[in-house]
Amino acid sequence: MKSNKIIGVLIISLLILSCSKVPITNRKQLKLLPESIMMSLSLTSYKEFLVKNPPIASSEASAAMVKTAGKKLETAVVTFMNTKGQSKRIDNYKWEYNLVKDATVNAWCMPGGKVVVYTGLLDYTKDETGLAVVMSHEIAHAVARHGNERMSQQLAIVLGGASLSVALSQKPEQTQNIFLTSYGVGSVLGTLAYSRLHEYEADKLGMVFMALAGYDPSKAMDFWERMSKVSTGAQLPQFLSTHPSDTKRIQAIKEFLPTAMTYYKK
Repeated sequence: MKSNKIIGVLIISLLILSCSKVPITNRKQLKLLPESIMMSLSLTSYKEFLVKNPPIASSEASAAMVKTAGKKLETAVVTFMNTKGQSKRIDNYKWEYNLVKDATVNAWCMPGGKVVVYTGLLDYTKDETGLAVVMSHEIAHAVARHGNERMSQQLAIVLGGASLSVALSQKPEQTQNIFLTSYGVGSVLGTLAYSRLHEYEADKLGMVFMALAGYDPSKAMDFWERMSKVSTGAQLPQFLSTHPSDTKRIQAIKEFLPTAMTYYKK
């Protein structure tokens, strides 16, 4: 009986310790997976992806633009997290930004600051500011650890709630596929859509990050309004299937814009 009470206290203590708050929204989230293992998975998956999809040389203008926007956003994120006392969220981040030749309309950011943009996205972003809208949004997903939350849910559904260490040892390929889908990287399982809650959070964080980086956050609203006019059906870009640009979302961006503008300096 006494041992059960001790176990109960330990579980409650672990739950309290693992609770954290998402920057800006202050939503409490329960971090179910060790971030150190997520970072390790990220590095492995990222390297494997680049072997199959060699990055475009930074000497090319489009690739240079991705790196320029990335470095500005990196500085903004580090500054913001330090001022908010949440620098631990980006501990051990080793930022990288690569453009890969792929007609898919997509971009993603893994834990550790590994950002990849597909050339197919550039037709929609139009310029560096439009690119910063998407990159800051994807970086925001990583900083907010939305992928960690999604992977926790998928482990419970697909692998019956197995711990990450057990899943990796017993079903490594399936576990890696769950990881990839959680971060928007194409895989045999397809790509999972972030929840509306995650999207709204990433919009807000992303707008703050791009404002601090010197990009006009009002352009985020312009981008999503432009994307909302893209044709639906078979021609719907993958990015829109996982990042819906509906009226409510655009309205939420519009409502948050005055707050984001307080961080903006030309």
